[in-house]
Amino acid sequence: MHLDAALRTSLASALTDALEEVVTITDASAVSGGCIHRASRIDGEASGEKRAWFVKVNTEEHAAMFAAEADGLAALAKTGAVRVPKPITHGRGEDHAYLILEWLDLAPLSPASGAALGVALAQLHRTTVVRCGWPRDNFIGSSPQVNDQDNDWVRFWKLNRLHAQLRLAAHNKLPSKMIHRGERLVTDCDAFFTSYRPIPSLLHGDLWSGNASELADGAPAVFDPAVYHGDREADLAMTELFGGFPPDFKAAYRNAWPLDDGYPVRRDLYNLYHVLNHANLFGGNYVRDAEQRVERLLAEIR
Repeated sequence: MHLDAALRTSLASALTDALEEVVTITDASAVSGGCIHRASRIDGEASGEKRAWFVKVNTEEHAAMFAAEADGLAALAKTGAVRVPKPITHGRGEDHAYLILEWLDLAPLSPASGAALGVALAQLHRTTVVRCGWPRDNFIGSSPQVNDQDNDWVRFWKLNRLHAQLRLAAHNKLPSKMIHRGERLVTDCDAFFTSYRPIPSLLHGDLWSGNASELADGAPAVFDPAVYHGDREADLAMTELFGGFPPDFKAAYRNAWPLDDGYPVRRDLYNLYHVLNHANLFGGNYVRDAEQRVERLLAEIR
């Protein structure tokens, strides 16, 4: 049995409370859903109808991660710009934490849905505010992501993104030269913003190709966000970090909202955050990648 009887009962009770109708779970099967949590499709019945939901389960200390994910999905859904799985409920059981979302049938992005995602992402980014950051901290992968709100985007990026990861790198005893050179970059990276002042947009925050798919009707969908308000270039940058997006995606976004000429260099600055995070989480080749990226960015400033 994929989920034991006690856990099924707990999830059925949570669904019953959230939906205000009696839910019975009839089946549960393991599905892909990342490397941090146990992911399942649960099938059941409510009001005489067959239903399906996506559930993530982990130990109790992961409850904050699930609460942050639900908060991010709700914020993205509120814009109406792009489809996301609707959060149903999240919470704790006796020895576990859980997040339950609507079930979506997903497929890889096609050229058409990739282009539609480009347009949708530009629309999402037109949700703007005055201050960058977010009312709560959340997570990037399993790493804490600090979102202290600030009127100054560059200061926000330095303190809450690069410096935060460099402090973590020091704690993890990564190479001291990389950390020292990284702090030098933090001090000097204002040079990339001399004539560029972004308006804080609502960002997905963790938009690699594994967090975007196509729905059965051909519409794009995104999930697993790490939302905050910031420079829209940061979202675009991550779509290029690991690849996997159809070429039509980038073209459609640029057609909907052209990018500043300085984007290519700032793209590398923004992606350094994610590479440092991977270096802190996984070590290995990501450490060397981070070292090389720091040096290339410093060379741009000289």
